[in-house]
Amino acid sequence: MPSLFKLRSKRSPLVTSLAAGLVLTFSLVTPDAAEQVGAGKDNAVSGSHSSSHKYTNRLISEKSPYLLQHAHNPVDWYPWGQEAFDKAKAENKPILLSIGYSTCHWCHVMERESFENEEVGKFLKEHFISIKLDREERPDVDKIYMTAMQTAGLGGGWPLNVFLTPDLKPFYGGTYFPPKPSYGRPSFMQLLERISGLWESRQADIEGQADELTANLRRYTDQQADADAELNKPMLHAAAKAYKDEYEPTYGGFGTKPKFPRPSQPAFLFRYGTRYKDQEAIDMVLHTCKGMAAGGMYDQLGGGFARYSVDEKWLVPHFEKMLYDNAQLVHLYLDAYLIGGDKSHAAVAEDILRYVFRDMTHSGGGFYSAEDADSEGHEGKFYTWTLKEIKEILSEDEAKVAIRYFGITEEGNFEDHSHPAPLKKQNVLSVVDPKLSDAERALLKSAKTKMFAVQKKRVRPGLDDKVLASWNGLMLGAVARAYAVLEDESYLKAAEKNLSFIKSKLWDAKTKTLYHRWRDEERDSAQILDSYAYLLEGVIHLYETTLDPDHLTFAIELADSMNKRFYDPEEGGFFQSVKTKDLLIQVKEDYDGAEPSGNSVAILALLKLAAITDNEEYRAKAEKSLKLFSKKMKELPQATPNMMLAMDFLLEETRRVVITGDPKSADARKLIHATHSVYQPSKVVLGNKGPVEEFAKTLPAGDGSKVFLCTGKACKPPTQEVVKVRALMTDSKAF
Repeated sequence: MPSLFKLRSKRSPLVTSLAAGLVLTFSLVTPDAAEQVGAGKDNAVSGSHSSSHKYTNRLISEKSPYLLQHAHNPVDWYPWGQEAFDKAKAENKPILLSIGYSTCHWCHVMERESFENEEVGKFLKEHFISIKLDREERPDVDKIYMTAMQTAGLGGGWPLNVFLTPDLKPFYGGTYFPPKPSYGRPSFMQLLERISGLWESRQADIEGQADELTANLRRYTDQQADADAELNKPMLHAAAKAYKDEYEPTYGGFGTKPKFPRPSQPAFLFRYGTRYKDQEAIDMVLHTCKGMAAGGMYDQLGGGFARYSVDEKWLVPHFEKMLYDNAQLVHLYLDAYLIGGDKSHAAVAEDILRYVFRDMTHSGGGFYSAEDADSEGHEGKFYTWTLKEIKEILSEDEAKVAIRYFGITEEGNFEDHSHPAPLKKQNVLSVVDPKLSDAERALLKSAKTKMFAVQKKRVRPGLDDKVLASWNGLMLGAVARAYAVLEDESYLKAAEKNLSFIKSKLWDAKTKTLYHRWRDEERDSAQILDSYAYLLEGVIHLYETTLDPDHLTFAIELADSMNKRFYDPEEGGFFQSVKTKDLLIQVKEDYDGAEPSGNSVAILALLKLAAITDNEEYRAKAEKSLKLFSKKMKELPQATPNMMLAMDFLLEETRRVVITGDPKSADARKLIHATHSVYQPSKVVLGNKGPVEEFAKTLPAGDGSKVFLCTGKACKPPTQEVVKVRALMTDSKAF
């Protein structure tokens, strides 16, 4: 994927001096691709845990799995907080802020190479205040310093290592630094020595540089509403063209290698293609879905998708699995199933959920965050196979079919370069020859069962078992919608259980406060827009599949709390977090990357909630926010696909499907499933009880449940027939 970020300012003399003195070369990459900065380096050593307990630092008291991974480093780490800030000021030392996350492969590499090095730890303690930050716990802090590095032309990615003044202003940084000078980068120790020397000899210059970078950061992130801003259909057409121009026709996907799913972009093309009868756009996405599901990025045995594919074929993945990717991909494959009618797409969605329920779910119903790429020090070891292994565990007939189907060879298609002793002749499983007879399919099923049983006995990759309100909201919505479309009652039970877990662990009903992270019986104190927005979206999906008035009431409470805490009444838009003294600036995130921006999700959720409740305040806030971001949407639609979905929802008159009567009755359930069995993205589904719009409450229930299809104050004659409901839902003139 080409970078969406451009250099916003020239390097100052001090940055140039630092770069020249260290012979640095930085590359600018997107946040999606950022973790690849060190990919393919033969001498790297990976690992998800420190090897020794000789040392213990302050991180031992934290709950973040990422911070706990560093709790036994010889580095005198502090968590992000006032204690570290005060010490930096008292001792007049620069701060090293090192940001990553627990399943970040190159974070593991740098830990093993540098942060476990006693010499590095000693030097850091003498000359710096060292802070470790989990970007998933504090995305607001990460966003500030990632943007600062990108606007300064210093690159972006994880691990992100940023040098700050004691008042938290950035003056230099980068991503992965090797233990010895290589790859056009200095060694990490060289960097530390250079920074320390300049702090002692040119502190005033460094502070001036920090002021300049901070001023540039403020200018870059400052967004002001345009009174003449337009929201119109030509913007949708331009966005569709931009997305289609990025299509890669051979293997599917958008952009070049590495390939990321980035589900909001194909989701927009599905919506656009359906709305404007653009079959080409639809076919691009269907082809992409087929390609991803056949590739090695998809776990052919256990289900679920890895983070991205390092090649153009979807073959070799970066093996970590993230909850937020899989949640969005459930929606995408449900869309593909509804639009294309191919049951294999529904099967992929089911496999994703099977994986999540099996390997990523707390006993109480919360969903865990991620699984690592690495196990036993090797990337991908849990997932790859040699030809010898296949022949040893399968019968001769099973092996023949599996070898042909998965394209398994003696040479393999993957070699792990993350260890001094790389694993050789490994095969990532992908669908190479899908043409099988019925007898061969039976053999393949048996082979996969045996292979999965063997795989389960291997050492699993590390699990990041923190529960984030934001990512749980995404998966909650996916599970609820899967129930509505696929009619599997276990999905509804899982969705209800998940919401109950989130409300009990992360929601304060008295203060209407949603916290961001829960782990090990403890929640944090962070207030993050994504938590409110993503969970609001998920609860709306659950309401639309159950019509339970309690869920709608909770959605309204979430929306009101979100608006109160994050909405900017002057300019529109939502701040990423509430203003606290540890934040250099407040940011309004508008980039729909691997995760959709909190703003785009909040806007679309408010528009849907406005249609369900007829709350004009929600609609007005959403429209004002869209106008704030309209310039970005117009000039760089590649950065805002989910925002485009929200704008499309605003521009198209909403179709309201009102289902009267008892929502728990068998008749109502059949009608609910019928309304969700057709791809119709402009609809909302509501009952006639609870805090719904007044017009819905006036619709007569009569005998049993009925469906009223309405726009404005007019409705089609009601029906109780499932077939008729489906027919009306597909008829664009029916509303």
